[in-house]
Amino acid sequence: MVGDDGWCIHYDSGAQRCRIYSERPDFCQVANLIKLFGGRQHSDTGGGSEGDRLAIDCCLQQIRSEYGGRSRVMKRFLRALRLQP
Repeated sequence: MVGDDGWCIHYDSGAQRCRIYSERPDFCQVANLIKLFGGRQHSDTGGGSEGDRLAIDCCLQQIRSEYGGRSRVMKRFLRALRLQP
């Protein structure tokens, strides 16, 4: 599922979107991460689910390796995280 560029083969990097979003496999769906990895529903610190934290950490790692830690993509992602309730 991962191409030579490090991104999912179904990810359209030009449009920055998933080409198979409605048919994506279970492991691509954040809601299913907890079931797949056996985590708890909520963290002890009240900071959201372990699945959310795992998905965010994966995104941060991918953005950092592909675009850099100070890139516009990283800044936009971090801004979106801050805007979440």
